[in-house]
Amino acid sequence: MKWENQTTVTEFILVGFSTMPNIELFLFPPVLMMYIVTVTGNVLIIVIVTIDPALQSPMYFFLRNLSFIEICFTLDTIPKMLVNLLLKHKSISYIGCAIQMSCFFYFGCAECFLLAVMSYDRYVAICNPLHYATVMNRNFCHKLVGGVWVIGIPVSLLQAAWIFSLPFCGQKEVNHFFCDTPPVLKLVCADTYLFEMQALASTLLFIMFPFVLILISWDLISYIRIITTILRISSAEGSHKAFSTCSSHLTVVTLFYGSGSIVYLRPNSNYSPEVKKMLALFYAVLTPMLNPIIYTLRNHEVKEAMKRILGQKIFS
Repeated sequence: MKWENQTTVTEFILVGFSTMPNIELFLFPPVLMMYIVTVTGNVLIIVIVTIDPALQSPMYFFLRNLSFIEICFTLDTIPKMLVNLLLKHKSISYIGCAIQMSCFFYFGCAECFLLAVMSYDRYVAICNPLHYATVMNRNFCHKLVGGVWVIGIPVSLLQAAWIFSLPFCGQKEVNHFFCDTPPVLKLVCADTYLFEMQALASTLLFIMFPFVLILISWDLISYIRIITTILRISSAEGSHKAFSTCSSHLTVVTLFYGSGSIVYLRPNSNYSPEVKKMLALFYAVLTPMLNPIIYTLRNHEVKEAMKRILGQKIFS
């Protein structure tokens, strides 16, 4: 097949919310504030978990990695979005668009699998506390995190390289606030059937597979077991702590997977582009901000460590 109107694309235009100009100025202050809270909160978690001796368990080791992923995940999209909310010409280079898409997919995959790993850690801690130190030993935890960081590399590079090797003709306006796969794919003037099948398979693998692992660890027979185990804990403080860690993690999982699944498991749904952009704001901006808030305000050990560290800094 030949494409007579094929042109060399050097940049794309991120439409963003320019179709709703009144919303752009309205969005800038809250998005900026949420980004500041996201970066500050996650950096604070990394610092506290790293320097406080009481927070050297596997759970906080995974939490530190989650915070780092969230920082990278938001750094990939939000700064460019904030700039574009203030500019009329919302361009991004061809290479910049490819890098942004690849990084977004990579850090999204890493977060999906890390949340599954954290679910398994909480399951072992509550249901098999006597064997927890043996099962979740230092070497095994490092292998799990290493796998989380590596597993998304080949697919994210493949997806970005594949879509940007296809011809783009005429239109170069990406109807989104970042270079996401579905809106960029609409600009391709070639048969994209094989790519769409690969994208669907990747979505099922990197979104649904970790989510199924979480369901197996929590919401089916195992979740009933966790609840009964918590209820058998003799001390009220121990029960409250277990419920707190469970509910915090389940809240993060629900927010992240819920919003992401609506967009990527139904890419050709009847939702308008504006609705999809608002959903993307939820998992790309709001959820990363809520993670440090949920894990700090609902975690007694983190709050106590924060008081100790801040107290030492103030008195010193």
